[in-house]
Amino acid sequence: MRHAVIDRRTTETQIALTISLDGKGRYDVRTGIRFLDHMLELVARHGAFDLRIDATGDLDVDQHHTVEDLGLALGEAVSKALGSRRGINRAGYFVMPMDETLAVAAVDLGGRPHAVVDLAVKVVRVGDLQTELVHDFFEGFAIGARANVHVKVMYGRSSHHKIEAVFKAFARALRVACAKDKRLAKQLPSTKGLL
Repeated sequence: MRHAVIDRRTTETQIALTISLDGKGRYDVRTGIRFLDHMLELVARHGAFDLRIDATGDLDVDQHHTVEDLGLALGEAVSKALGSRRGINRAGYFVMPMDETLAVAAVDLGGRPHAVVDLAVKVVRVGDLQTELVHDFFEGFAIGARANVHVKVMYGRSSHHKIEAVFKAFARALRVACAKDKRLAKQLPSTKGLL
């Protein structure tokens, strides 16, 4: 199984994270931010990843360090679990409806970090999560995974649905990108010979 363990400790956050890319969507997530827990649980379930996260951060200061570092740690874990990246699809996309909302996500595990996040969310918080930090999470993931991550809300009304649809679409796009393609076998999915 493609599996990774990350133990990320800074003066601002302590994160213990375990992921199995070929899992069954099982999760045990504790970040101190309940809405973020819910979003990461969605990533595990919709990505069919087994995910365990135990994180503490300086939430008395702000949520920024915790959210960004969780993105970095998850990206690092995915990159580590992928190993050489030989035989994977490399890229994936998904269009996710959630009631009145429609979100799209595209992921390319091609080795170049970049994130574009367009949520169309105008509220400061959804649940207990500062909404502006969703961008920082995906940017952190892109850096940690050395991936392009594009997520966009096409339309919708509920801010909760917009963010949830984006995380579900991201999880399913990542699932496709990480999946093995038998036709590629041990080939690197690049004409450059390097990812």
